[in-house]
Amino acid sequence: MELFKNDIFIKVSIFLITLSIICQIVAGVLYQNMIQETDNMSATDNKLLKQCKLKFANCFQLNSGVANIPIFVEKFINRIKIGFLTLPGLSVFSGQAMLLSVLLCGIGVYRRIVQGHHLVELFPYYIVSLFGLYAYFSISSMVDLKGKKEILKTNMIDYLENHMVSRLKVLPREKIAKEIMEAQTPVVETPRFGRKEQQELEQLLQEFLS
Repeated sequence: MELFKNDIFIKVSIFLITLSIICQIVAGVLYQNMIQETDNMSATDNKLLKQCKLKFANCFQLNSGVANIPIFVEKFINRIKIGFLTLPGLSVFSGQAMLLSVLLCGIGVYRRIVQGHHLVELFPYYIVSLFGLYAYFSISSMVDLKGKKEILKTNMIDYLENHMVSRLKVLPREKIAKEIMEAQTPVVETPRFGRKEQQELEQLLQEFLS
């Protein structure tokens, strides 16, 4: 117990293991929330999904369609950020943190051996390493980031191909502009415009898009 409290290598290793697991959980929760919102993506309040619809509508109008919707969705998901890290980057960071914790435990073992300590005194390093690896792979399998990403991607592609494309083709240009404007506005901060103000905003958007 004294070694757990005082050894810097064990302390940093436990911190990195905890950080690695937290990264996995945070990414998994974000994916799961987005997956649930895609069940009713047309009326979703999720900021990221609204941004995706907005960007898709803009690309569709500017390019008279989107040639490869799966690639569009893949790029959008890969650019989602949590802090300064993208979602794929967060997963990589989690794995690297876990590997670094194992490396630090190995350095701690080597240092103790050089100092002439007994084998029993090396057990805490092995315990931390084995527990960390077990916890990391257990959480990874439960969170299943890869599987969640595929589900999210499938749901988004389905909505864009089977719902959004058909609506963008038949809706008049001013209606699309209005919906894009509404998608840009967070639900909690939606201003209440009068009819005159709405007409002026719609006119400005029509002039901008024309």
